[in-house]
Amino acid sequence: MEHIELFFKSIFIDNMVFATFLGMCSYLAVSKKVATAVGLGAAVIFVLAVTVPLNWLLDQYILQEGALSWLGAEYAQYDLSFLSFIMFIATIATMVQLVEIIVEKFSPALYNSLGIFLPLIAVNCAILGGSLFMQSREIPSLGLALTYGVASGIGWFLAILAIAAIREKIRYSSVPPALRGLGITFITTGLMAIGFMSFGGMLTGGDEPVTEKPKVEANIEKKEVKKAAKEIVAENTNIKLVEE
Repeated sequence: MEHIELFFKSIFIDNMVFATFLGMCSYLAVSKKVATAVGLGAAVIFVLAVTVPLNWLLDQYILQEGALSWLGAEYAQYDLSFLSFIMFIATIATMVQLVEIIVEKFSPALYNSLGIFLPLIAVNCAILGGSLFMQSREIPSLGLALTYGVASGIGWFLAILAIAAIREKIRYSSVPPALRGLGITFITTGLMAIGFMSFGGMLTGGDEPVTEKPKVEANIEKKEVKKAAKEIVAENTNIKLVEE
């Protein structure tokens, strides 16, 4: 259940593009054609699916304070968290080089169409953001880290695929001259972000059972009411006598 919830939240609610606006440079530059967007989106899914679990292992067994305790008690006091950025980027760069070699070998046309944006995945903030969000949210297990990496990649893939399909149709539409190009693309992205964020009401809340608060009823006996009424009447009578 936890894996399913994290999977759908990472795709729709915490979408890398529509919720945190990470990876916008590639999102805008490589979304003119659906075929190119599919190729880059698949590469992002692969890189996130591999780097997030690897960086989780690095964080758990090397970088965190006391993570080196498995080497011995004398290493338990070390804290290498200041190396997180360097280690994460090194892992990402290695995986991107692997993806670049695979794409160039098996799909030269896609490699040429992606151009400089394929090696730039190494500095894509969405890729690094996946590992940093994994670290900041303190994902407890390797399986959840893998789920988060795959789901985040799928979310980015859906975002660039959707905008690429829309931009292909917009070419044949009568867009006002002032909004042509990036203008209408930004507006469309904002509308899509609203649509994706609307899933938050479906995937959050409702997990805790609703408990009704006990109703407090005021049970006052008739005698006490009469007594209180007599005291009020007596006080009023005394006030009148004093005034007279």
